[in-house]
Amino acid sequence: MKDNSVLTLILCVLGLYVSFLSWSLLQERINTKPYEYIGDSPVFFKAPLLVNTVQAFFACLVGLGYSILAHKQNPFEIFESNASKNSTGSATYVRFFIAIAITSTISSPLGYKALKHVDYLAFLLAKSCKLLPVMLVHFVLYKTRFPPHKYMVAGMVTLGVILFTTSHSSERNKTSINDGNIVLGMLQLAGSMLLDGLMNSTQDQIFKLPNTQHKLTGASLMCILNLLVCLLSVGFILIFQFENEALYAWKFVQKYPQSLIDILAFSILGAAGQVFVFLILEKFDSIILVTATVTRKMISMILSVLLFGHKLSTGQWLGVLFVFGGIGYESYLKLSSKKKKQE
Repeated sequence: MKDNSVLTLILCVLGLYVSFLSWSLLQERINTKPYEYIGDSPVFFKAPLLVNTVQAFFACLVGLGYSILAHKQNPFEIFESNASKNSTGSATYVRFFIAIAITSTISSPLGYKALKHVDYLAFLLAKSCKLLPVMLVHFVLYKTRFPPHKYMVAGMVTLGVILFTTSHSSERNKTSINDGNIVLGMLQLAGSMLLDGLMNSTQDQIFKLPNTQHKLTGASLMCILNLLVCLLSVGFILIFQFENEALYAWKFVQKYPQSLIDILAFSILGAAGQVFVFLILEKFDSIILVTATVTRKMISMILSVLLFGHKLSTGQWLGVLFVFGGIGYESYLKLSSKKKKQE
């Protein structure tokens, strides 16, 4: 690897760490920490769908700029080229994009709802386990079979999440949004993870579609998907949740201006983090990305423990060890396999 490639990798990984570590801390701040106390009652921000909408809007804008500057390409040209050559191909792309956008739009708010019932660290740990839902979707929908070690890794990750979630202290913090309903929280997390698996598996399939005059890039995917997520979320809010999301959020940010700053910073950092993800995928490979994201999530958990005063039991630390041990082992096997192919 050339020196400039090494420097690019270092800058990309550092950018991913800085953006997503800050993003993760703001995610916990917005969704689980009170902005005020009225008497003994904490006041939480309770409009997760709107936060998701704002983030999608900024990610769409950043993806558009990223596509034009880095690839000299209008991301929406892929539909024009498909339509001119093959209307069936264009319709296929549209169906894939809509399916991914719908699953993404539902998954994120469903995961945030789980925070009412489980700790943020359990939420973060579960969201680190994308291997499980991706394997399940590939197995059920695409009839994919996996080598034995993948089932072992999936078992370790599952056991780790169960250990972490069930080993928490029975004493609840009065300032916490968590009501202790673990079963409901785990069901909501499982639903969110399953939707994530469907979304990621469908993303894999969309890149396997026949090539067209304008190649589908990560930047194009980022722009188009986030635009669809933003439009779907806005439509749902206006039709079904206008008072609970839009009016509520408007009144909340007027009363607590800091919440608006948190939401905007969260959205911009999330959009920037997506750019570094796609840069690593395009210039290097998924092994490096997996290594960077796994270590980032471990650091996020450590920062959350230190900054927000979480106390982990022995069982919870054991659960963390199982999860990241399984994910780390999977990454090690992928890296070893790639080195053997290159020899």
